[in-house]
Amino acid sequence: MRFEPTPVAGAVVVELDRHEDERGFFARTWCVDEFAAAGLPDHFVQSSVSWNEHRHTLRGMHWQAEPHGESKLVRCTRGAIVDVVVDLRPESPTYLQHVAVGLDEVNRRALFIPAGLAHGFLTLEPGTEVLYQMDTRYVPEAARGARWDDPAFDIEWPALPEVISERDCSYPDLVTAVSLL
Repeated sequence: MRFEPTPVAGAVVVELDRHEDERGFFARTWCVDEFAAAGLPDHFVQSSVSWNEHRHTLRGMHWQAEPHGESKLVRCTRGAIVDVVVDLRPESPTYLQHVAVGLDEVNRRALFIPAGLAHGFLTLEPGTEVLYQMDTRYVPEAARGARWDDPAFDIEWPALPEVISERDCSYPDLVTAVSLL
């Protein structure tokens, strides 16, 4: 695996080293030793999958409040997404900056998202599946969110969402959301 830092502190793209032959390829997607050597979590306690039937489904922007902050490794196993993270850590040198990363079934890369970043994605194809691995258990009362189109984020999504949950539509702007931390 190759670990490529993004412009947002702590967010890392994980590229696969493919070993190809006439059958296809084989690649390690996670290794405790390699992740630890890269300064990333060396364990995950939960995995989840997000199935998205429609193109331009938007999920986000989500995070868990401390002391239940969670780091995630996100990979698109079918279809394609634009995965976006926003740094919500006031002490971070990249506070309020964001990065968008294309994840899909062809490039097979993943995005490591440290605790303290808001996360969301927009599907680019119908039938898109996203796999999450988290280093902290989900705690419903710690779940937080902010508007996907908040001007404070200044995210240029590749399309407007066509499918979005009522919850994600009703999240407050960042100023209100941060006051809930």
